[in-house]
Amino acid sequence: MKCEWERVFNLLTLSLFKYKAPTKNAISNASIEFYGCCMKTYLMLWFNSNGAFPSEVNRSLMSLGFKPVQGNYDYVYEWEDNVDLNEILLFTDKIQMTLNGTGVMFKTETINGQD
Repeated sequence: MKCEWERVFNLLTLSLFKYKAPTKNAISNASIEFYGCCMKTYLMLWFNSNGAFPSEVNRSLMSLGFKPVQGNYDYVYEWEDNVDLNEILLFTDKIQMTLNGTGVMFKTETINGQD
């Protein structure tokens, strides 16, 4: 699922190529929905030199749907819809079960991200 800002950008770009402006309803609906999209869970890892190989951990996390990123975090999981705290905690349980026994410590941060 694309983030709402991508949909708005595509709508505006398409409108420009057709030489007509987007309708008022298209813009107002997009701005209303924009704040409810693109929840992301960021994951930061700390490896132990006596633990699992980073490449093994990477494969395991990617099987959960994480994507590696560069920057302040190591991975990101992009939710398809808004989720509640219970769903986030259940997903964090899956992360813990996946990393159990690897010697890897982790931190998650879930945001209703528009970036």
